[in-house]
Order: sequence, then C-alpha cells, then structure tokens
Amino acid sequence: MATFTTPETAGPVPLELAESARDRRRGLLGRDGIDGALLLSPASAVHTLGMRFTVDVAYLDRTFTVISVRTMPPGRVGLPRFRARYVLEAEAGSLERWGVRRGARVVVRDW
Repeated sequence: MATFTTPETAGPVPLELAESARDRRRGLLGRDGIDGALLLSPASAVHTLGMRFTVDVAYLDRTFTVISVRTMPPGRVGLPRFRARYVLEAEAGSLERWGVRRGARVVVRDW
C-alpha cells in the first residue's frame, strides 16, 4: 500500500490509489469512513453526492503541491481546479491534522 507524508506529518499516512476511471468514479461512495486517504489520479474536481460522511479535499498540482483545501459535506459538487492533477480525499479534519494545507508539498511513496 502507498503512503504519503508532508513536512508536518508525524509518520506515513496510508494512501489508497484510484487510478482507473472506475475507481475514480467510485471514490469513497458506499463507505462509512477511510483509514488514511484516497488519491484520485488524474482528477481536478470531485463531488460528494451519495457520500455518507463529510470529507476534506485537497487539490494538488503536477508536483504534488497543494493548490487548495476544502471540507465538503455530503451532497455537494466541487468546482474544478484547472491546475489540479490529483485530488486527495480524507475524513473531515484529517488533512489539517496531517499538515495538508495550501502551499504544502505532499510526498507519495510506494506508488
């Protein structure tokens, strides 16, 4: 399994990868939570229609630098971020705890 870190992360965070169109469409739908985070690649927008929980969403550019972060409750549609190449999703509150904020660089391992 892949992991990620930031300069403020205490240790590696488990990371699921959604690289196929099918996996990106499914995302976190039908789940009650996630241990770690989900990285959608490629992706520049997400929605939370049909989600069971509120998620933090970080939009990353090609160098894995965070463009923006927002919290999305179920039933929302996010606007596309045109510079985004990846989207990182986690349970609400997780990204702040891991130091994933605008301008931070995310380091992905074992991908």
